[in-house]
Amino acid sequence: MALAQAAAEEARAAGEVPVGAVLVRGDEVIAKGFNHPIGAHDPSAHAEMIALRAAAQAVENYRLPGCELYVTLEPCLMCAGAIMHARIARVVFGARDPKTGACGSVVDAFANPQLNHHTTVTGGVLETECGAALKSFFAERRRASREARAAARGEVPADARVETHSEPGSAEPL
Repeated sequence: MALAQAAAEEARAAGEVPVGAVLVRGDEVIAKGFNHPIGAHDPSAHAEMIALRAAAQAVENYRLPGCELYVTLEPCLMCAGAIMHARIARVVFGARDPKTGACGSVVDAFANPQLNHHTTVTGGVLETECGAALKSFFAERRRASREARAAARGEVPADARVETHSEPGSAEPL
């Protein structure tokens, strides 16, 4: 999971939502990926998808049996489908995604017994750390957006204001 967290930091450095993924077979790292749908102009450029594509190229097969995928955020439905098609044996994820998570948070794509491939899922690994990376990213994004709106209105951001204090009877700030 530490390697997936490092990949997530690459996404953050690129201005993307910090999600990282690493695909391994045994002790061998086959591929890694990080979110970059904005920079790639590609709605499917999620960390998992990037790692799956790179792994398929590396092993020259679209099926990746026996592989495990470590990802810092619970996969969405699109990624869950690709994971199943690739025949990934196990998914290990960090933070849960209450808005689009497809490993039980919103839907559980992997629990459907009618599907022909079944992936084992382990969630909540380093959940606090993975979640904190996402929360800090979005908090910074909201702060920057507030500052940009304030600047557009000609206002000084609250955290940039200098306080002045006057002594009683004095017109001069200290």
